[in-house]
Amino acid sequence: MPMQSSPEQPLPLSRVTSAVRGWIDRLGAVWVEAQLIEINRRSGSRTIFLTLRDRLANVSVSVTASPTTIDSAGPLSEGAAIVARIKPSYYETAGRLSYYCDAITPIGEGKLLAQLEQRKRMLQAEGLFARERKLPLPFLPRQVGLVTGAGSAAERDVIENARVRWPAVMIKTEHALMQGPQSVEQVIDALRRLDADPAVEVIIIARGGGSLEDLLPFSDEALIRAVFACTTPVVSAIGHETDNPILDLVADHRASTPTGAAKRVVPDVTEEHDRLRQAQTRLRQSVVALIRRHREFLDQLRSRPVLADPTASFAVRREQLQSLTDRGNRAIVTSVRHEKAAVEHLLARVRALSPKATLERGYSILVDGTGHAVTSVAEIDVDDDLLAYVADGQLTVAVRDVEQGGIGG
Repeated sequence: MPMQSSPEQPLPLSRVTSAVRGWIDRLGAVWVEAQLIEINRRSGSRTIFLTLRDRLANVSVSVTASPTTIDSAGPLSEGAAIVARIKPSYYETAGRLSYYCDAITPIGEGKLLAQLEQRKRMLQAEGLFARERKLPLPFLPRQVGLVTGAGSAAERDVIENARVRWPAVMIKTEHALMQGPQSVEQVIDALRRLDADPAVEVIIIARGGGSLEDLLPFSDEALIRAVFACTTPVVSAIGHETDNPILDLVADHRASTPTGAAKRVVPDVTEEHDRLRQAQTRLRQSVVALIRRHREFLDQLRSRPVLADPTASFAVRREQLQSLTDRGNRAIVTSVRHEKAAVEHLLARVRALSPKATLERGYSILVDGTGHAVTSVAEIDVDDDLLAYVADGQLTVAVRDVEQGGIGG
């Protein structure tokens, strides 16, 4: 029932806002179909802001949701089609209308993408996409294995481009359905046959572009695990650049197109010839430069005086040796002279202190009968015979008298 009012009898604003809130509250939560345009996660906030737009009409609204609601919906991407349960709310104080979402379910292609994203995360957690587990490609494979559809453009692109690049390349093709319910089983069987062939050194799985549903077999978990178990390097060449099946992640190498796979696996004979010629040229230049450097080094050695006249150094060394010999002789003569003077000085001192010098000055030495020198009158008696040594001989004397007291006493 409409509220009655007029310029003469206006209603209080609070009554109007309260009525609006009541009308909106009676609406309750509703399920809507829309397209998810934007997901805004603000740092430090527990609220996620979404923008939903009608899939047919030009109508969009801002919606808030909790992280739990978003995470429970599975991986969501902008542009996905969804069904959401939203509840409108009206804030009387600000007169603002808002929407809160407490449930989201992807539909159509968005649902498929969410399922693929969940599968991708599960396989990644198991380590199937780890870079360290990927096998390197051989430089020139003896035989290339190819899994593709019979008579397909992908088969033609791989074979033609591979043979243009290396005409002698051998390609072993295993045909399989590349879409539909039987595709996964046939691709796995073909892959295993090629992996069991020891002559096959690399395997290409190729198909042209298609819709998301057409490429679903190449995101199948069974096929992904079969590729991971291969002992032969696997190259994924599915669709176009924008197509990203899970096979691209588990394969050892990814090519954006079948043509790109052929270029990645088989080297170009022309390019390799050019590289070989360039390598030969660089090697020749390096050898010539090395020989030139050694020749210059030898020329420098030959130009040195010692090699130009080997005996020249002997003359210099002879002069040095003669100079050192002369210095040594002079040092010896000087040393002998000094030592001789020192000996003569010591000899003079010894001679000055010797008994013979004392005798030559007029003194004598008395020796008793036992051969001991007489130093005191107390040691002899009257009539003792003594031996007196003088400068030019010795005398035997007899003691006639003994008198105490020294010379001058």
